[in-house]
Amino acid sequence: MLRIFKNIAILEGISYLVLLANMLFVKPSNIVLYKSLLYPIGMSHGVLFVGYVLFAALLMQSQKWNFKTTAIILGASILPFATFYIEQKYLRHE
Repeated sequence: MLRIFKNIAILEGISYLVLLANMLFVKPSNIVLYKSLLYPIGMSHGVLFVGYVLFAALLMQSQKWNFKTTAIILGASILPFATFYIEQKYLRHE
């Protein structure tokens, strides 16, 4: 289950960056392309985000994470690049 969470963490981080790139780089230059990419990118990121939060909640007890560690892991889903840091620092050694 931890391996699945690691993969979800990486994929969630990638989908977040793709969503931001679509918003920052594609939108100003081509609004039609932006609108056609928004739904599939946004939906995949949303599914991965929910999976990340659910797996973190499930792993909280089995991995015996304290409140601070759990809060850091859950908070990382909001910041760009933070899930990569979490995977490297908190999940790599387990």
